[in-house]
Amino acid sequence: MKHSMPGAVSARPNVLFVTVDQWPGNLLGSAGHPVIETPTLDHLASVGTRFSRTYSECPICIPARRTIMTGTSPRRHGDRVFQPSLRMPEDLPTLAETFGRHGYQTQAIGKLHVYPQRDRIGFDDALLAEEGRGALGGTDDYEMFLADKGYAGQQFMHGMSNNEYSWRTWHLPEETHVTNWTTWAAARTIRRRDPTRPGFWHVSYTPPHPPLIPLASYLERYRARQMDEPYIGDWAKDDEGLPLPLELTRDYWARLPSEQLADMRRAFYALCTHIDHQIRILVGTLREEHILDNTVIMITSDHGDMLGNHGFYAKRLMYEGSANVPMIVVGTESDRRVQTGSVDDRLVGLQDVMPTLLDLCGLPVPKTCEGRSMVSEDRRDFLYGEALSGPKAMRMLHDGRHKLIWYPAGSRFQLFDLELDPNEMVDRIDDEAYAGVTMALKRRLRQELYGEDLEALSGDHFVGVSVPAKAASSNRGLSGQRGLHFPAPPLQDPSAVVGGV
Repeated sequence: MKHSMPGAVSARPNVLFVTVDQWPGNLLGSAGHPVIETPTLDHLASVGTRFSRTYSECPICIPARRTIMTGTSPRRHGDRVFQPSLRMPEDLPTLAETFGRHGYQTQAIGKLHVYPQRDRIGFDDALLAEEGRGALGGTDDYEMFLADKGYAGQQFMHGMSNNEYSWRTWHLPEETHVTNWTTWAAARTIRRRDPTRPGFWHVSYTPPHPPLIPLASYLERYRARQMDEPYIGDWAKDDEGLPLPLELTRDYWARLPSEQLADMRRAFYALCTHIDHQIRILVGTLREEHILDNTVIMITSDHGDMLGNHGFYAKRLMYEGSANVPMIVVGTESDRRVQTGSVDDRLVGLQDVMPTLLDLCGLPVPKTCEGRSMVSEDRRDFLYGEALSGPKAMRMLHDGRHKLIWYPAGSRFQLFDLELDPNEMVDRIDDEAYAGVTMALKRRLRQELYGEDLEALSGDHFVGVSVPAKAASSNRGLSGQRGLHFPAPPLQDPSAVVGGV
């Protein structure tokens, strides 16, 4: 069905680039999930391509977004840990900067997670919803909206933390929910575009990342559902036998009883379905503006969430729930490079976002980009992933079927065969039938290591680093719990990490 004005002149494609925060790759109806409702995303997958093996090279918010915005790996852009005061590298052209250089109007709506917060990183303008980070300096557009509505500083009066798994329904009128505001602001931005120039619109939703505060109407649709149970492999059942980073992760988040965990998932899924429905409004806006057929649409996430699987929560881990993310690409109506109704199982990283969008718009890709266009014939044989440093470090090497994970503390390895075991239930590191695979993956992993990781090697041997004694963790701040935001809280050290392990 055509959605262009009769007689309209063909122009360079527009781009609607949507990101969500902390959404696992399997949490789509089109990916076979038995419970989640994602009709809009499923439909977009049916008119485009879903890339099923897409990974966040560093499944942590800031490093992942630096990868998206520069088309580079954490090694190149400089963060595999989470450094909230680290500036975007000056020698790397950003996604927005590159589109802008070629005549595009570029707008960001939602979460950028950069420092300083009002750094537009190449966008013409940015309307920000930064999850209450005003204490780092900078004005939050969503919080100004709440103030205009008469709810100044009340964003977090629901009492839920940005990094925990308690939940309740949204406490203010529906129109003030951050998902609704993001959609409203984005749709208005598209409506107000310059009609003489193509548009690049980055719409960045903050849910389903905690706080888990769904609208009551969306939670209600999951109330009577039989929820999917978390799964746990035999390797994950021995708390004391886990590699140190996994012990620390399990110690940090309390393990929820089964009924509470089911309700937490209901709240999480409700946030996802709410976003799914709001994306319909963005598509409808493009249609009514007669530019839908000439717009490239891409939807992905910065990382996933374990949601209790294997007894873990949140991100940072290299398992599928944390590192595998959704990736749906819809080309323009006339572009046959994007297959319709297709599932592409090539290895994709978030570094591929920038070259793919530029390629689909016929624009040159900066030489600084390390990623590959998803619509080219250039496929990778391996994908390297990394998270954290020191005794918390985790490294991953994926060959498209097998995943090797290395924990330098104690030099512990895991190996999973994702073709036979997509939920990573069986650790095959000691299985003689996989000895050749393990050796090949270790050899390739050795080539990817740099920095402090080299101290855990002796020639070609992985010797690891010593395992420090576990220190008792103190979470007096309730994982970065926010408070009353009017008057605004005092400024804090921007380099301080709030929440997390």
